[in-house]
Amino acid sequence: MRGKMDTTSGRRTEEHMEAFRSRCRDAGLKITPQRMAVYRALFESTEHPSAEVVFRQVRKTFPSISLDTVNRTLLTLSDIGAAFIVEGSGDAKRFDANLKNHQHFKCVKCRRIIDFHHGAFDRLDVPPNLMAGYTVLKKTVYLEGYCDLCKKDQNA
Repeated sequence: MRGKMDTTSGRRTEEHMEAFRSRCRDAGLKITPQRMAVYRALFESTEHPSAEVVFRQVRKTFPSISLDTVNRTLLTLSDIGAAFIVEGSGDAKRFDANLKNHQHFKCVKCRRIIDFHHGAFDRLDVPPNLMAGYTVLKKTVYLEGYCDLCKKDQNA
């Protein structure tokens, strides 16, 4: 974790960890120290990490944990609704524990993923021809381009 944690953010983290425990119980999953560590590493990250990044973080506490275990755990978190796989193309899967309505912008140069929220994107209509034959479970908006830092580099 970055820097010294104040009481408020510590309380917020523990509230999220307790909500995660409850979600695991509801899904019939064991609450293991490794599963908790994977979720904590994901929740505390601001980078939309890949399984590899989470693995490196969790391995500091659990040196014998495997990348496969971390990857399977992250996929399980997605399955039970405790995290999302950030949609996109080309790169390794990236994960997000932010369950609030929001969208993602990915820089095509540095690969940074930035959260943003635009309310109109929450209310996108599904085309009638899809509604007639399909059941839409999720709508996401994912934008790509150059982030503010990379755009400055290109203009310099």
